[in-house]
Amino acid sequence: MNESGPPRLRIGVIGAGRAGAVLGAALRRAGHHVVAVSAVSDLSRLRAEALLPRVPITDVPGATKDVDLVLVAVPDDTLPSLVSGLAETGNVHPGQFWVHPAGRYGISILAPVTKYGAVPIALHPIMTFTGTSVDLARLADCPFGVTAAEAMRPIAEALVVEMGGDPVWVPEGSRALYHAALAYGSNYLITLVAQTVDLLKVAGIENPEQLIAPLLSASLDNALRLGDQALTGPVARGDATSVAAHLEVIAQVSEQAAAGYRALGRLTADRAVGAGLLSPQAAEPLLEVLGEER
Repeated sequence: MNESGPPRLRIGVIGAGRAGAVLGAALRRAGHHVVAVSAVSDLSRLRAEALLPRVPITDVPGATKDVDLVLVAVPDDTLPSLVSGLAETGNVHPGQFWVHPAGRYGISILAPVTKYGAVPIALHPIMTFTGTSVDLARLADCPFGVTAAEAMRPIAEALVVEMGGDPVWVPEGSRALYHAALAYGSNYLITLVAQTVDLLKVAGIENPEQLIAPLLSASLDNALRLGDQALTGPVARGDATSVAAHLEVIAQVSEQAAAGYRALGRLTADRAVGAGLLSPQAAEPLLEVLGEER
């Protein structure tokens, strides 16, 4: 224990994936002692060696022995069975912190180890990782979705602050919706931007990424500041003729893209009506073009 500061923990990292290796490195940078890391694939071993140099690489049970905190950084679908298996085979010690960074789950997923005296904490960094040292800089002021027992909340939030992040409390019962909302925005934004680039390439536009960067950056900024009041364009104006023309030319390139335009158009029209930007009467011909059944 470091008498001049907060207690330093001995940490074992299960999973040297993109998140696990980076979070382990961030905790190590904060002064904690990463004493073991499990890595299975060649890539994960290389990642562990790069981000956690001189830390012994071990098997999964080895990362739980003689440690104060177990960081379980494995894919969401693997987490439940892994935790259960480790609990059933005696790899849990009373008083250990068991921490996972999965956005989908809170602390109930750690019930098998909690039963044996472990302290469960969920710390989800709201950031995409490359699994390289570049990610350590991205943790500065990165929000983390935090879930823990109320008594453990100060400890959970302190761990986030030590890694450079900003703790945001997420109630246990809200984890699934919280994670779905983040995926909705982050994942589908990439799909939307990539599809936009594809259409512009077909239109013969060179360097479409450069063309749309200022527009999309401004749209994101406006949406974050103004919400639905930032809506603009033919759907928000109720310009059914323009929307019909868009659908015609997009369908010539990609029926999938046209279907996406219709779905987003209907959602946008509903939100524009709800925000008072578009009257229900003006929305009717627009929704007819978009194929909405009323």
